[in-house]
Amino acid sequence: MLSLIGTIILFVAILALLVLVHEWGHFIVARKSGMKVYEFGFGFPPRAFGMYKDPQTGKWVFVNGKGKNSLKETVGGEDRENPDEFPSMLYSFNWLPLGGFVKIKGENGEESQDSDSFGAKKFWKKALTLVAGVVMNIVLAMALLSIGLMIGLPVDSTTLDDPQAIVVEEPSVIAQHIIQNSPAEAAGIKYGDKFVSISSVPIVTSVDLVSYIELHPNEESILTVIRGGEELSIAIIPEVLSDEDSMPRIGIDLADAGVVRYPWYIAIWKGVIGALLGFVNIFIAFYILIKNLILGNGLAFAVSGPVGIAVVVGDSARLGLAHLINVTAMLSLSLAVINILPIPALDGGRLLFVVIERIFKKPVPLKYEQMAHTLGFMLLMILIVVVTWRDIVRLF
Repeated sequence: MLSLIGTIILFVAILALLVLVHEWGHFIVARKSGMKVYEFGFGFPPRAFGMYKDPQTGKWVFVNGKGKNSLKETVGGEDRENPDEFPSMLYSFNWLPLGGFVKIKGENGEESQDSDSFGAKKFWKKALTLVAGVVMNIVLAMALLSIGLMIGLPVDSTTLDDPQAIVVEEPSVIAQHIIQNSPAEAAGIKYGDKFVSISSVPIVTSVDLVSYIELHPNEESILTVIRGGEELSIAIIPEVLSDEDSMPRIGIDLADAGVVRYPWYIAIWKGVIGALLGFVNIFIAFYILIKNLILGNGLAFAVSGPVGIAVVVGDSARLGLAHLINVTAMLSLSLAVINILPIPALDGGRLLFVVIERIFKKPVPLKYEQMAHTLGFMLLMILIVVVTWRDIVRLF
């Protein structure tokens, strides 16, 4: 069982990987496009410490403390009052470990008269720089899924019919998601639990479990599950979970899943296709989420913040390396989707202003763009705090 400290360390390590890959995409394309980069940061200010390479001596110089540039100047769209605080690019580590950033000269259109400014570059260079982070997160997911499929990855049971697949583990019925405030949550069912039987009736497919509950809607049943190699017996009574469904349920999203692997040359191709399909599916899910919020229909599914994601990472690590690889790939794709959305302060929001400039042949006034990015960033931080609070309340 992974300890709380271990879960936190693992979560921070995965977050660091996703952020660094994303920001490296922005960084490398910006530099190749001739743009000056002031800072490459992990986390959001205030700064804890940083380092830069002195261009005269060639030695690395350590920097302690928050420095002269504020949070608004760094990620909120404000221009820096002290852009050349250091003689070369600063690599910084900041106190709010919820993301990262690359601060590019003139990224909001200022200093467009300078040739090394973002604002001075052609449309296609600006667009490539902004989408590079999203592309790198998709590439990371492709690599993770390819590696996972080489060593063995959990898949839907229908994949086991693929003649090219090598079956590592026969299919079983597992708990893919536990619905909040459901009998399953109250009974202690965990993500990844494997269902063997219910009241001595064998469970071969998810249909077996669903059918039994529908035939015994108001009875206490005994679920036999395997968790971490240990067999457990859990008592559970179905309940009506929503006004739209009068049938009592236990509140588990089930999956008929097995573990398969492929020869390396097939695994790479399957990993690429899997990542692209995953990106599309997550994009559609976010579209449904935003649509329902706008129409006042509430959340179509649960949304987790850093605490909830850390719990999922810990549960995945408990189930093994294959599950952890799968979850990390999905987190990378989720980060890609979130960033490409046209929300101010995110890559998609900045790309939107670049596209508007291209269409109307003149940029949006700088003060309005900065205001939009600052407001967008504040709203995102508020959303993270609210969702995190809900995750903490749910834990306790």
